[in-house]
Amino acid sequence: QVQLVESGGGLVQAGGSLRLSCVVSGFSFSRYAMAWFRQAPGKEREFVAAISWSGGTTYYADSVKGRFTISRDNAKNTVYLQMNSLKPEDTAVYYCAATSSIARIRASDMGYWGKGTLVTVSS
Repeated sequence: QVQLVESGGGLVQAGGSLRLSCVVSGFSFSRYAMAWFRQAPGKEREFVAAISWSGGTTYYADSVKGRFTISRDNAKNTVYLQMNSLKPEDTAVYYCAATSSIARIRASDMGYWGKGTLVTVSS
């Protein structure tokens, strides 16, 4: 059974930091590129960051570049999203997802999704 379980969300003040984790089971984690997406209330789901299976290639949305860092630990089947200098506009449900290729990182390319974790940034 495929599972992607996010954790680490919560309420934080603007300027603060959070670290999200996503633990994966049920498929060969080390063979998949991983991504984070987010969805704010009333908005479409948007891409945040992605990382290749080896961790050697990363991509970020312009809105988070320089503030967020995606990483992975293949020994622990876990992908992380370190979020610094958080802004109220970062408030959203954050989802991790898996894709077969780092070249395919649209939401429609994702093969597996987690259920999300809520991040709320207060001003």
